[in-house]
Amino acid sequence: MDTSALLIEAYRRIQELVEVASDGLDTAGLTYRPEPGANSIAWLVWHLSRVQDDHLSEIVGTDQVWADPGWTEQTGIDRGVSETGFGDNPDNVAAVVPTSAEALVAYHTSVMERTLEYLAAVDESELDRIIDRSYDPPVSVGVRLVSVISDNIQHAGQARYLRGIIERLP
Repeated sequence: MDTSALLIEAYRRIQELVEVASDGLDTAGLTYRPEPGANSIAWLVWHLSRVQDDHLSEIVGTDQVWADPGWTEQTGIDRGVSETGFGDNPDNVAAVVPTSAEALVAYHTSVMERTLEYLAAVDESELDRIIDRSYDPPVSVGVRLVSVISDNIQHAGQARYLRGIIERLP
């Protein structure tokens, strides 16, 4: 398996978790929080999608998918293009109320399609390209891609765990 195929496999697993966690949920399910300070499935999926969108756009040198104002209308989530959820407080989390699971997953799918298109052409020299010199050692494309996988898998797993809780509620 080459590097590109390996990365594509890792990112596809994120998509699968997002779909299983969100599938068929109404607004109450998407925004359910087991306690006031906890994250919801809606926030987790929006956040992991925003992180992937933000970081990939930096790597590729394009605008973020979220920069299209249609996503605010379609998802009902009115957050700026510079907002990814990092540093959100419980009120910010509670404010992420999507119009539907389908709209939320559609945004994630749009981000994922762009990611997979990029990954299909990734090679060793691209993975070694330095994109952030503010760290010591500087961050390469490969390190950033693995960072996104790590962050996304954790949050998608949390969303899937919440789905399990929701399915067991009386």
